[in-house]
Amino acid sequence: MTLLQARDPRTGQLDFSFEAAGRTDIERAANRLRAAGQDWQALGLDGRMAKLGELADAIGRHHQAIAERLSVDTGRRKIAGREVDGTIGAIHGWLAQAPHLLPDGWTDGRMNPAIRHAPQFVPYALVGVISPWNFPLTLSMIDTIPALLAGCTVMIKPSEVTPRFVEPLMVAIEEAGLKDVLTFVQGGGATGADLIDHVDAVCFTGSVATGRKVAAAAAGNMIPAFLELGGKDPLVVLESADIELASDAALRGSVLSTGQACQSIERIYVARSIYDTFMDRLVEKAQSVRLNWPDIGTGEIGPIIFANQAEILQRHIDDAVAKGANVLTGGSVETHGGGRWLKPTVLSNVTHDMAVMREETFGPILPVMAFDKVEEAIALANDTEFGLSAAVFAGSLEEAEAVGRQIEAGGVSLNDAALTALFHEAEKHSFKLSGMGGSRMGPAGFQRFLRRKALIANTGKPAPIGAFAEDAP
Repeated sequence: MTLLQARDPRTGQLDFSFEAAGRTDIERAANRLRAAGQDWQALGLDGRMAKLGELADAIGRHHQAIAERLSVDTGRRKIAGREVDGTIGAIHGWLAQAPHLLPDGWTDGRMNPAIRHAPQFVPYALVGVISPWNFPLTLSMIDTIPALLAGCTVMIKPSEVTPRFVEPLMVAIEEAGLKDVLTFVQGGGATGADLIDHVDAVCFTGSVATGRKVAAAAAGNMIPAFLELGGKDPLVVLESADIELASDAALRGSVLSTGQACQSIERIYVARSIYDTFMDRLVEKAQSVRLNWPDIGTGEIGPIIFANQAEILQRHIDDAVAKGANVLTGGSVETHGGGRWLKPTVLSNVTHDMAVMREETFGPILPVMAFDKVEEAIALANDTEFGLSAAVFAGSLEEAEAVGRQIEAGGVSLNDAALTALFHEAEKHSFKLSGMGGSRMGPAGFQRFLRRKALIANTGKPAPIGAFAEDAP
Protein backbone atom coordinates (compact mmCIF):
# COMPACT_ATOMS: atom_id res chain seq x y z
CA MET A 1 0.00 0.00 0.00
CA THR A 2 1.30 3.46 -0.97
CA LEU A 3 -0.01 6.39 1.06
CA LEU A 4 0.06 9.78 -0.64
CA GLN A 5 -0.47 13.23 0.85
CA ALA A 6 -1.96 16.33 -0.72
CA ARG A 7 -1.00 19.91 0.08
CA ASP A 8 -3.45 22.71 0.80
CA PRO A 9 -2.32 25.44 -1.62
CA ARG A 10 -3.47 28.23 0.71
CA THR A 11 -1.63 27.01 3.80
CA GLY A 12 1.15 24.88 2.37
CA GLN A 13 0.19 22.12 4.80
CA LEU A 14 0.05 18.44 3.86
CA ASP A 15 -3.39 17.87 5.34
CA PHE A 16 -4.99 15.10 3.25
CA SER A 17 -3.90 11.47 2.92
CA PHE A 18 -5.13 8.81 0.54
CA GLU A 19 -4.12 5.41 -0.76
CA ALA A 20 -2.72 5.10 -4.26
CA ALA A 21 -4.46 2.44 -6.32
CA GLY A 22 -2.11 -0.37 -7.29
CA ARG A 23 -2.21 -2.53 -10.40
CA THR A 24 -4.45 -5.11 -8.71
CA ASP A 25 -6.91 -2.38 -7.68
CA ILE A 26 -7.05 -1.08 -11.23
CA GLU A 27 -7.51 -4.55 -12.68
CA ARG A 28 -10.36 -5.19 -10.26
CA ALA A 29 -12.02 -1.88 -11.17
CA ALA A 30 -11.55 -2.52 -14.89
CA ASN A 31 -13.14 -5.96 -14.62
CA ARG A 32 -16.13 -4.49 -12.79
CA LEU A 33 -16.59 -1.76 -15.39
CA ARG A 34 -16.26 -4.18 -18.28
CA ALA A 35 -18.78 -6.55 -16.71
CA ALA A 36 -21.34 -3.73 -16.60
CA GLY A 37 -20.49 -2.45 -20.07
CA GLN A 38 -22.80 -4.68 -22.09
CA ASP A 39 -25.84 -3.68 -20.05
CA TRP A 40 -24.78 -0.04 -20.33
CA GLN A 41 -24.61 -0.31 -24.11
CA ALA A 42 -27.90 -2.23 -24.20
CA LEU A 43 -29.68 0.72 -22.56
CA GLY A 44 -29.37 2.55 -25.85
CA LEU A 45 -28.77 6.27 -26.18
CA ASP A 46 -32.13 7.20 -24.66
CA GLY A 47 -31.50 5.05 -21.60
CA ARG A 48 -28.00 6.41 -21.11
CA MET A 49 -29.28 9.95 -21.50
CA ALA A 50 -31.79 9.34 -18.72
CA LYS A 51 -29.04 8.07 -16.41
CA LEU A 52 -26.79 11.05 -17.20
CA GLY A 53 -29.71 13.32 -16.39
CA GLU A 54 -29.91 11.61 -13.00
CA LEU A 55 -26.18 12.25 -12.54
CA ALA A 56 -26.67 15.96 -13.24
CA ASP A 57 -29.42 16.06 -10.62
CA ALA A 58 -27.27 14.18 -8.09
CA ILE A 59 -24.32 16.52 -8.62
CA GLY A 60 -26.72 19.40 -8.08
CA ARG A 61 -27.82 17.93 -4.76
CA HIS A 62 -24.19 17.60 -3.66
CA HIS A 63 -23.11 20.91 -5.18
CA GLN A 64 -21.98 22.44 -1.90
CA ALA A 65 -19.94 19.45 -0.74
CA ILE A 66 -18.16 19.07 -4.08
CA ALA A 67 -17.50 22.81 -4.38
CA GLU A 68 -16.13 23.01 -0.84
CA ARG A 69 -13.65 20.21 -1.54
CA LEU A 70 -12.65 21.83 -4.83
CA SER A 71 -12.06 25.09 -2.97
CA VAL A 72 -9.56 23.36 -0.71
CA ASP A 73 -7.97 21.55 -3.65
CA THR A 74 -7.44 24.75 -5.67
CA GLY A 75 -7.50 27.59 -3.13
CA ARG A 76 -10.28 29.46 -4.93
CA ARG A 77 -14.00 29.56 -4.21
CA LYS A 78 -15.95 31.13 -7.08
CA ILE A 79 -14.25 29.12 -9.81
CA ALA A 80 -14.77 25.96 -7.75
CA GLY A 81 -18.49 26.63 -7.73
CA ARG A 82 -18.43 27.35 -11.44
CA GLU A 83 -16.71 24.03 -12.07
CA VAL A 84 -19.67 22.26 -10.48
CA ASP A 85 -22.18 24.43 -12.37
CA GLY A 86 -20.24 23.89 -15.58
CA THR A 87 -20.26 20.12 -15.18
CA ILE A 88 -24.03 20.09 -14.71
CA GLY A 89 -24.38 22.41 -17.70
CA ALA A 90 -22.09 20.22 -19.81
CA ILE A 91 -24.22 17.16 -19.09
CA HIS A 92 -27.38 18.97 -20.19
CA GLY A 93 -25.57 20.34 -23.24
CA TRP A 94 -24.53 16.87 -24.37
CA LEU A 95 -28.02 15.51 -23.67
CA ALA A 96 -29.41 18.10 -26.08
CA GLN A 97 -26.83 17.31 -28.78
CA ALA A 98 -26.33 13.56 -28.61
CA PRO A 99 -29.48 12.43 -30.49
CA HIS A 100 -28.45 14.46 -33.55
CA LEU A 101 -24.75 13.65 -33.89
CA LEU A 102 -24.66 10.33 -35.78
CA PRO A 103 -25.79 9.53 -39.34
CA ASP A 104 -28.21 6.66 -39.81
CA GLY A 105 -29.84 4.62 -42.56
CA TRP A 106 -28.69 3.12 -45.84
CA THR A 107 -26.85 4.94 -48.62
CA ASP A 108 -26.73 3.69 -52.21
CA GLY A 109 -23.30 3.18 -53.71
CA ARG A 110 -22.11 5.74 -56.25
CA MET A 111 -20.64 3.29 -58.80
CA ASN A 112 -23.10 0.45 -58.19
CA PRO A 113 -26.42 1.49 -56.62
CA ALA A 114 -27.24 -2.17 -55.97
CA ILE A 115 -24.58 -2.16 -53.27
CA ARG A 116 -25.62 -0.09 -50.27
CA HIS A 117 -23.91 0.75 -47.00
CA ALA A 118 -25.03 1.69 -43.49
CA PRO A 119 -23.02 2.65 -40.42
CA GLN A 120 -22.94 0.97 -37.05
CA PHE A 121 -21.22 2.80 -34.19
CA VAL A 122 -19.47 0.66 -31.61
CA PRO A 123 -18.17 2.29 -28.41
CA TYR A 124 -14.83 1.55 -26.84
CA ALA A 125 -15.67 -0.74 -23.94
CA LEU A 126 -13.54 1.09 -21.35
CA VAL A 127 -12.09 4.59 -21.63
CA GLY A 128 -9.39 5.84 -19.28
CA VAL A 129 -9.20 9.53 -18.36
CA ILE A 130 -6.07 11.03 -16.78
CA SER A 131 -6.81 14.58 -15.66
CA PRO A 132 -4.70 17.46 -14.26
CA TRP A 133 -4.83 19.66 -11.16
CA ASN A 134 -5.75 23.08 -12.55
CA PHE A 135 -9.48 22.37 -13.07
CA PRO A 136 -9.91 19.07 -11.24
CA LEU A 137 -13.62 18.48 -11.79
CA THR A 138 -13.99 20.09 -15.21
CA LEU A 139 -11.11 18.19 -16.76
CA SER A 140 -12.11 14.91 -15.12
CA MET A 141 -15.56 15.15 -16.70
CA ILE A 142 -14.99 16.94 -20.01
CA ASP A 143 -14.20 13.66 -21.81
CA THR A 144 -16.12 11.42 -19.43
CA ILE A 145 -19.60 12.78 -20.18
CA PRO A 146 -19.57 12.19 -23.97
CA ALA A 147 -17.79 8.85 -23.51
CA LEU A 148 -20.55 7.62 -21.19
CA LEU A 149 -23.23 8.82 -23.59
CA ALA A 150 -21.49 6.97 -26.42
CA GLY A 151 -21.80 3.74 -24.43
CA CYS A 152 -18.31 3.49 -22.95
CA THR A 153 -17.55 2.84 -19.31
CA VAL A 154 -14.99 5.20 -17.80
CA MET A 155 -12.16 5.03 -15.27
CA ILE A 156 -10.71 8.38 -14.16
CA LYS A 157 -7.29 8.96 -12.58
CA PRO A 158 -7.37 12.56 -11.26
CA SER A 159 -4.27 14.46 -10.27
CA GLU A 160 -2.75 13.46 -6.95
CA VAL A 161 -2.29 17.19 -6.31
CA THR A 162 -6.06 17.80 -6.06
CA PRO A 163 -7.75 14.60 -4.81
CA ARG A 164 -10.31 15.86 -2.29
CA PHE A 165 -13.28 16.45 -4.61
CA VAL A 166 -13.49 12.79 -5.62
CA GLU A 167 -15.22 11.54 -2.47
CA PRO A 168 -18.33 13.76 -2.63
CA LEU A 169 -18.49 13.34 -6.41
CA MET A 170 -18.50 9.55 -6.01
CA VAL A 171 -21.44 9.90 -3.61
CA ALA A 172 -23.36 11.64 -6.41
CA ILE A 173 -22.27 9.00 -8.93
CA GLU A 174 -23.52 6.22 -6.66
CA GLU A 175 -26.83 8.02 -6.07
CA ALA A 176 -27.31 8.20 -9.84
CA GLY A 177 -26.72 4.44 -10.12
CA LEU A 178 -23.58 4.85 -12.21
CA LYS A 179 -20.84 3.45 -9.95
CA ASP A 180 -20.55 0.29 -12.08
CA VAL A 181 -19.84 2.26 -15.26
CA LEU A 182 -17.93 5.27 -13.86
CA THR A 183 -15.28 5.22 -11.18
CA PHE A 184 -12.16 7.02 -9.96
CA VAL A 185 -8.78 5.54 -9.06
CA GLN A 186 -6.48 7.77 -7.04
CA GLY A 187 -2.72 7.84 -7.30
CA GLY A 188 0.33 9.29 -8.98
CA GLY A 189 2.17 8.56 -12.19
CA ALA A 190 2.42 4.81 -11.57
CA THR A 191 -1.35 4.60 -11.19
CA GLY A 192 -1.83 6.42 -14.47
CA ALA A 193 0.60 4.08 -16.22
CA ASP A 194 -1.26 1.05 -14.88
CA LEU A 195 -4.58 2.54 -16.01
CA ILE A 196 -3.34 2.76 -19.61
CA ASP A 197 -2.64 -0.98 -19.56
CA HIS A 198 -6.28 -1.77 -18.66
CA VAL A 199 -8.34 0.45 -20.97
CA ASP A 200 -9.30 0.52 -24.67
CA ALA A 201 -8.71 4.25 -25.23
CA VAL A 202 -7.12 6.95 -23.10
CA CYS A 203 -7.76 10.70 -22.74
CA PHE A 204 -4.96 12.73 -21.18
CA THR A 205 -4.73 16.41 -20.30
CA GLY A 206 -1.38 17.68 -19.04
CA SER A 207 2.20 18.46 -19.96
CA VAL A 208 3.95 17.61 -23.21
CA ALA A 209 6.56 15.52 -21.38
CA THR A 210 3.96 13.29 -19.74
CA GLY A 211 1.82 13.32 -22.86
CA ARG A 212 4.69 11.77 -24.82
CA LYS A 213 4.84 8.93 -22.29
CA VAL A 214 1.08 8.42 -22.47
CA ALA A 215 1.19 8.35 -26.27
CA ALA A 216 4.05 5.84 -26.29
CA ALA A 217 2.30 3.55 -23.79
CA ALA A 218 -0.96 3.76 -25.73
CA ALA A 219 0.82 2.98 -28.99
CA GLY A 220 2.46 -0.03 -27.36
CA ASN A 221 -0.99 -1.29 -26.38
CA MET A 222 -2.44 -0.40 -29.81
CA ILE A 223 -5.12 1.84 -28.33
CA PRO A 224 -5.98 5.42 -29.31
CA ALA A 225 -4.73 8.33 -27.21
CA PHE A 226 -6.52 11.68 -27.20
CA LEU A 227 -4.07 14.24 -25.85
CA GLU A 228 -4.54 17.89 -24.92
CA LEU A 229 -1.15 19.19 -23.84
CA GLY A 230 0.60 22.47 -23.16
CA GLY A 231 0.26 25.85 -24.76
CA LYS A 232 2.19 29.07 -25.20
CA ASP A 233 -0.72 31.08 -26.52
CA PRO A 234 -0.03 34.40 -28.27
CA LEU A 235 -2.26 37.49 -28.38
CA VAL A 236 -1.69 39.87 -31.31
CA VAL A 237 -3.00 43.42 -30.78
CA LEU A 238 -3.21 45.31 -34.06
CA GLU A 239 -2.90 49.07 -34.50
CA SER A 240 -6.64 49.47 -35.03
CA ALA A 241 -7.60 47.72 -31.79
CA ASP A 242 -9.58 49.42 -29.04
CA ILE A 243 -6.86 49.66 -26.38
CA GLU A 244 -9.28 49.61 -23.47
CA LEU A 245 -10.97 46.42 -24.64
CA ALA A 246 -7.75 44.77 -25.76
CA SER A 247 -6.01 45.38 -22.44
CA ASP A 248 -9.05 44.02 -20.59
CA ALA A 249 -8.95 40.85 -22.68
CA ALA A 250 -5.17 40.52 -22.36
CA LEU A 251 -5.27 40.74 -18.57
CA ARG A 252 -8.21 38.40 -18.06
CA GLY A 253 -6.90 35.94 -20.62
CA SER A 254 -3.52 35.85 -18.88
CA VAL A 255 -4.31 35.84 -15.17
CA LEU A 256 -7.74 34.25 -14.75
CA SER A 257 -7.35 31.18 -12.52
CA THR A 258 -3.88 32.54 -11.67
CA GLY A 259 -2.90 31.77 -15.27
CA GLN A 260 -3.13 28.07 -14.45
CA ALA A 261 -4.92 27.13 -17.66
CA CYS A 262 -3.59 25.65 -20.88
CA GLN A 263 -5.40 28.27 -22.97
CA SER A 264 -4.04 31.23 -20.99
CA ILE A 265 -2.40 34.04 -22.96
CA GLU A 266 1.35 33.72 -22.36
CA ARG A 267 2.79 36.04 -25.04
CA ILE A 268 1.46 39.45 -26.11
CA TYR A 269 2.48 41.27 -29.31
CA VAL A 270 1.35 44.88 -29.71
CA ALA A 271 1.64 47.25 -32.68
CA ARG A 272 4.40 49.73 -31.90
CA SER A 273 2.21 52.78 -32.57
CA ILE A 274 -0.08 51.89 -29.64
CA TYR A 275 2.46 50.00 -27.51
CA ASP A 276 3.14 52.68 -24.90
CA THR A 277 -0.53 53.50 -24.35
CA PHE A 278 -1.44 49.82 -24.22
CA MET A 279 1.29 49.12 -21.67
CA ASP A 280 0.20 52.01 -19.45
CA ARG A 281 -3.35 50.67 -19.33
CA LEU A 282 -2.26 47.04 -18.91
CA VAL A 283 0.06 47.86 -16.01
CA GLU A 284 -2.56 50.03 -14.33
CA LYS A 285 -5.16 47.27 -14.57
CA ALA A 286 -2.70 44.57 -13.49
CA GLN A 287 -1.79 46.57 -10.39
CA SER A 288 -5.45 46.67 -9.36
CA VAL A 289 -5.81 42.86 -9.33
CA ARG A 290 -6.05 41.48 -5.78
CA LEU A 291 -4.93 38.22 -4.21
CA ASN A 292 -7.73 36.26 -2.54
CA TRP A 293 -5.71 36.35 0.66
CA PRO A 294 -6.41 36.30 3.55
CA ASP A 295 -10.10 36.06 2.65
CA ILE A 296 -10.89 33.45 -0.01
CA GLY A 297 -14.12 35.33 -0.68
CA THR A 298 -12.36 38.42 -2.06
CA GLY A 299 -9.91 39.20 -4.84
CA GLU A 300 -9.25 37.79 -8.29
CA ILE A 301 -6.03 35.79 -7.93
CA GLY A 302 -5.82 32.51 -6.03
CA PRO A 303 -2.71 30.68 -4.89
CA ILE A 304 -0.35 28.65 -7.03
CA ILE A 305 -1.94 25.22 -6.72
CA PHE A 306 1.10 23.04 -7.40
CA ALA A 307 4.05 24.13 -5.25
CA ASN A 308 6.66 23.21 -7.88
CA GLN A 309 5.00 25.59 -10.33
CA ALA A 310 6.04 28.53 -8.15
CA GLU A 311 9.68 27.72 -8.84
CA ILE A 312 9.05 27.64 -12.60
CA LEU A 313 7.34 31.04 -12.50
CA GLN A 314 10.16 32.67 -10.57
CA ARG A 315 12.75 31.04 -12.84
CA HIS A 316 11.03 32.48 -15.92
CA ILE A 317 10.93 35.97 -14.38
CA ASP A 318 14.55 35.84 -13.22
CA ASP A 319 15.77 34.53 -16.58
CA ALA A 320 13.95 37.32 -18.39
CA VAL A 321 15.39 40.00 -16.11
CA ALA A 322 18.89 38.57 -16.47
CA LYS A 323 18.52 38.85 -20.26
CA GLY A 324 17.31 42.46 -20.19
CA ALA A 325 13.58 42.40 -19.49
CA ASN A 326 11.96 45.02 -17.26
CA VAL A 327 9.43 44.12 -14.55
CA LEU A 328 6.68 46.76 -14.61
CA THR A 329 4.53 45.24 -11.88
CA GLY A 330 4.63 42.08 -9.79
CA GLY A 331 7.76 40.01 -10.33
CA SER A 332 8.20 38.01 -7.11
CA VAL A 333 6.50 34.89 -5.84
CA GLU A 334 5.14 35.69 -2.38
CA THR A 335 4.40 33.49 0.61
CA HIS A 336 1.22 34.13 2.59
CA GLY A 337 -0.05 31.74 5.22
CA GLY A 338 2.27 29.04 3.89
CA GLY A 339 0.85 29.24 0.35
CA ARG A 340 2.64 30.56 -2.74
CA TRP A 341 1.20 33.49 -4.69
CA LEU A 342 2.18 35.68 -7.63
CA LYS A 343 0.58 38.99 -8.49
CA PRO A 344 0.10 39.75 -12.20
CA THR A 345 3.59 40.34 -13.59
CA VAL A 346 3.95 42.52 -16.68
CA LEU A 347 7.31 42.30 -18.47
CA SER A 348 8.61 44.62 -21.19
CA ASN A 349 11.72 44.47 -23.37
CA VAL A 350 11.30 40.72 -23.79
CA THR A 351 12.80 38.62 -26.59
CA HIS A 352 12.33 35.12 -27.89
CA ASP A 353 15.58 33.89 -26.35
CA MET A 354 13.94 34.12 -22.90
CA ALA A 355 12.32 31.08 -21.30
CA VAL A 356 9.22 33.15 -20.57
CA MET A 357 8.62 33.45 -24.32
CA ARG A 358 9.36 29.83 -25.22
CA GLU A 359 8.43 27.49 -22.36
CA GLU A 360 4.93 27.04 -20.96
CA THR A 361 4.68 29.32 -17.93
CA PHE A 362 1.27 28.39 -16.48
CA GLY A 363 1.04 31.46 -14.31
CA PRO A 364 0.01 35.16 -14.26
CA ILE A 365 2.96 36.51 -16.25
CA LEU A 366 2.38 38.88 -19.18
CA PRO A 367 5.45 39.39 -21.39
CA VAL A 368 4.77 42.06 -24.05
CA MET A 369 6.67 42.78 -27.27
CA ALA A 370 6.18 45.57 -29.83
CA PHE A 371 6.01 44.83 -33.56
CA ASP A 372 6.24 47.06 -36.62
CA LYS A 373 4.49 45.04 -39.33
CA VAL A 374 1.61 42.59 -39.18
CA GLU A 375 3.76 39.99 -40.96
CA GLU A 376 6.29 40.28 -38.13
CA ALA A 377 3.56 39.73 -35.53
CA ILE A 378 2.33 36.61 -37.31
CA ALA A 379 5.87 35.23 -37.54
CA LEU A 380 6.45 35.86 -33.83
CA ALA A 381 3.13 34.27 -32.90
CA ASN A 382 4.05 31.18 -34.93
CA ASP A 383 7.60 30.99 -33.54
CA THR A 384 6.78 28.27 -31.00
CA GLU A 385 6.64 24.50 -30.67
CA PHE A 386 3.10 24.83 -29.27
CA GLY A 387 -0.15 25.37 -31.14
CA LEU A 388 -3.06 25.05 -28.75
CA SER A 389 -4.80 28.39 -29.16
CA ALA A 390 -4.21 32.07 -29.84
CA ALA A 391 -5.98 35.44 -30.01
CA VAL A 392 -6.12 38.52 -32.23
CA PHE A 393 -7.54 41.94 -31.38
CA ALA A 394 -8.31 44.48 -34.12
CA GLY A 395 -10.66 47.31 -34.95
CA SER A 396 -12.89 45.02 -37.01
CA LEU A 397 -13.72 41.35 -37.02
CA GLU A 398 -12.60 41.09 -40.64
CA GLU A 399 -9.12 42.43 -39.84
CA ALA A 400 -8.77 40.15 -36.84
CA GLU A 401 -9.94 37.16 -38.88
CA ALA A 402 -7.41 37.84 -41.64
CA VAL A 403 -4.58 37.56 -39.13
CA GLY A 404 -6.16 34.72 -37.16
CA ARG A 405 -6.29 32.54 -40.26
CA GLN A 406 -2.49 32.76 -40.51
CA ILE A 407 -1.73 31.71 -36.94
CA GLU A 408 -0.78 28.07 -36.40
CA ALA A 409 -3.08 27.12 -33.53
CA GLY A 410 -6.18 25.03 -33.04
CA GLY A 411 -8.48 27.72 -31.71
CA VAL A 412 -8.12 31.45 -32.36
CA SER A 413 -10.14 33.98 -30.34
CA LEU A 414 -11.03 37.10 -32.32
CA ASN A 415 -11.47 40.40 -30.47
CA ASP A 416 -11.24 38.55 -27.15
CA ALA A 417 -8.86 36.10 -25.52
CA ALA A 418 -8.97 32.51 -24.28
CA LEU A 419 -12.51 31.97 -25.57
CA THR A 420 -12.02 28.20 -25.73
CA ALA A 421 -12.32 28.22 -21.94
CA LEU A 422 -15.79 29.72 -22.20
CA PHE A 423 -17.15 28.31 -25.45
CA HIS A 424 -17.06 24.56 -26.14
CA GLU A 425 -19.19 24.21 -29.27
CA ALA A 426 -16.50 24.69 -31.93
CA GLU A 427 -14.45 21.67 -32.96
CA LYS A 428 -10.71 22.23 -32.96
CA HIS A 429 -7.48 20.26 -33.07
CA SER A 430 -4.25 20.90 -31.23
CA PHE A 431 -1.36 21.91 -33.50
CA LYS A 432 2.32 21.00 -33.08
CA LEU A 433 3.22 19.68 -29.59
CA SER A 434 -0.04 20.83 -28.03
CA GLY A 435 -1.74 17.50 -28.55
CA MET A 436 -3.18 14.95 -30.93
CA GLY A 437 -6.37 13.07 -31.60
CA GLY A 438 -9.92 14.15 -32.34
CA SER A 439 -11.46 17.33 -30.98
CA ARG A 440 -12.90 17.16 -27.49
CA MET A 441 -15.20 20.04 -28.39
CA GLY A 442 -18.19 20.04 -30.72
CA PRO A 443 -19.76 16.89 -32.24
CA ALA A 444 -16.37 15.15 -32.57
CA GLY A 445 -16.09 15.16 -28.78
CA PHE A 446 -18.81 12.50 -28.83
CA GLN A 447 -18.00 10.74 -32.10
CA ARG A 448 -14.37 9.96 -31.23
CA PHE A 449 -15.50 7.42 -28.61
CA LEU A 450 -17.24 5.36 -31.29
CA ARG A 451 -15.61 3.10 -33.84
CA ARG A 452 -17.48 3.14 -37.11
CA LYS A 453 -18.42 -0.20 -38.60
CA ALA A 454 -19.62 -0.41 -42.19
CA LEU A 455 -22.48 -2.75 -43.10
CA ILE A 456 -22.30 -3.30 -46.87
CA ALA A 457 -25.24 -5.00 -48.57
CA ASN A 458 -25.66 -6.24 -52.11
CA THR A 459 -29.29 -5.93 -53.18
CA GLY A 460 -28.50 -7.55 -56.53
CA LYS A 461 -26.67 -10.74 -57.44
CA PRO A 462 -23.14 -11.50 -56.26
CA ALA A 463 -20.58 -11.39 -59.05
CA PRO A 464 -19.32 -14.85 -60.12
CA ILE A 465 -15.63 -15.57 -60.38
CA GLY A 466 -15.98 -15.68 -64.12
CA ALA A 467 -16.65 -11.98 -64.23
CA PHE A 468 -12.98 -11.46 -63.33
CA ALA A 469 -11.52 -13.94 -65.83
CA GLU A 470 -8.62 -12.64 -67.90
CA ASP A 471 -10.54 -13.35 -71.08
CA ALA A 472 -13.91 -12.09 -69.88
CA PRO A 473 -15.43 -9.34 -72.02
